[in-house]
Amino acid sequence: MGDKSGAKRDFAGNKSFLPSKPCVACGRPMTWRKKWEKNWEQVKYCSDACRKKGDAR
Repeated sequence: MGDKSGAKRDFAGNKSFLPSKPCVACGRPMTWRKKWEKNWEQVKYCSDACRKKGDAR
């Protein structure tokens, strides 16, 4: 097991340590996901449905 440094180190299974931001279409909070690690700044929508709907707010 390698030692991983950075903000994710405090995660330890507790999602309250992960960053979140609101979906631009529906306003629901989105919590950081591993698959969004490289493009978290560009993630805007919580789902495909919201992405299709676009910036309706």
